[in-house]
Amino acid sequence: MHQTIKNAIGIAVVVGIFVAGYAATDFVRSYGKSIQPTAFRSFTTTGEGREVAIPDVARFTFGVNTEGDKDIPRLQKRNAQKANQAIAFIKANEVEDKDIHTTEYRVSPRYQYFPCNPRLSRPCRQPEIIGYSVRQTVAVKVRNFEKIGDLLAGVVGAGANEVSQLSFTIDDPAAVQQQARNEAIAQAKEKAKAVATAGDFRLGRLLAIEEGPEFTPYSRKDLDVEALGAPGFAAAAPTIQPGSQEIVVEVRLKYEID
Repeated sequence: MHQTIKNAIGIAVVVGIFVAGYAATDFVRSYGKSIQPTAFRSFTTTGEGREVAIPDVARFTFGVNTEGDKDIPRLQKRNAQKANQAIAFIKANEVEDKDIHTTEYRVSPRYQYFPCNPRLSRPCRQPEIIGYSVRQTVAVKVRNFEKIGDLLAGVVGAGANEVSQLSFTIDDPAAVQQQARNEAIAQAKEKAKAVATAGDFRLGRLLAIEEGPEFTPYSRKDLDVEALGAPGFAAAAPTIQPGSQEIVVEVRLKYEID
């Protein structure tokens, strides 16, 4: 009788050890997965979402570059008068103060350079400052597209002698980007289901989601600065077409193979 009890106790101990060991192993495996997703099999699918949107903002820059002698205060005054006239013209055409900002103001020397031959015995003559140039550049954001042509033409007549970097973009692309993102995620999910079906395995939980760089191309129009500065150009406003833009979002979904 005592031997039977001893045998039963021994069997119970062995079973207990086996159950405890299995539970510990399962716990370690589960814990390892939770802290290190790469510890189990997984695969990744990608998706791409594209949304076409119409630009609602145009941007361009204009500049006033004034060259002269060494009288810097006089040059600054002449430059400021032209720049202020151009800015006043922009404001008179329904462009708000918040959409106009100066991006550059620079005073630079102008040099006279002399030919130099190092083989001659006399020393080379150093360049001399013969005057200065004052440059101010202003960036403008235009929300009323009907005004773009008039602004580009009129700002030259108002005093600017440089106009460049005309581009079209979306002022707040967040909503369009979210639509593209939703499309990309839905596409990646469908790919994951197809891969699981083809591979004859069950789709596990979603482990990670990564988003690639958002790509928002913008259209840029090159302007003929010489034509803009030509006499009579201010009377002929160019026709500007903003077109459309495509916003692209890429995502990567990582799934567990169950």
